[in-house]
Amino acid sequence: MRQLPNVLTLLRLLLTLPIALLLLAERHGQALALFAVAGLSDALDGFLARRFGWVSRLGSILDPLADKLLLVTSYLCLTATQILPLWLTLAVLARDALIVAGAALYRWLAGPFEFRPSLLGKLSTVLQIVLVLAVLLELSLLPGFAEVRAPLIYAVLVLALASGGHYVWSWSRKYRQRQGSA
Repeated sequence: MRQLPNVLTLLRLLLTLPIALLLLAERHGQALALFAVAGLSDALDGFLARRFGWVSRLGSILDPLADKLLLVTSYLCLTATQILPLWLTLAVLARDALIVAGAALYRWLAGPFEFRPSLLGKLSTVLQIVLVLAVLLELSLLPGFAEVRAPLIYAVLVLALASGGHYVWSWSRKYRQRQGSA
């Protein structure tokens, strides 16, 4: 049972390809259903890991990787089908690349560190998910959601830029503090 959260995370990883294919085929209702299953599996694996202490090093790596892969794939597919603007997807990808590059640079210059997502980073990710869900709901079940697409797009952009900037500021500050104490 201790591996159940990891199995659920692997399920989420495996759902990425069918979701991508459904998005590219513009079968939004089915993509929404699988995206919901992926979201529920994420919530369940997190609950099980915390509630029963079934936390593992593998899970701590796979879980955010599965989340990020699903989100990036969804944004790329929704951009390829001209549902989301290219500039938004580029901003989201640039933020993620900045975070990875910043973490790698910090590790190279200063050594190991414990990475914790910032509040802005968490909000950015949640809003990215909300946008995908709203678009899928709009295109499959609730056409009235079309009114929220543009405001959500701009909110995702603002939070992606703000959280990316915050990570740069935070890591720079930590690096200066570490250099000052060395």
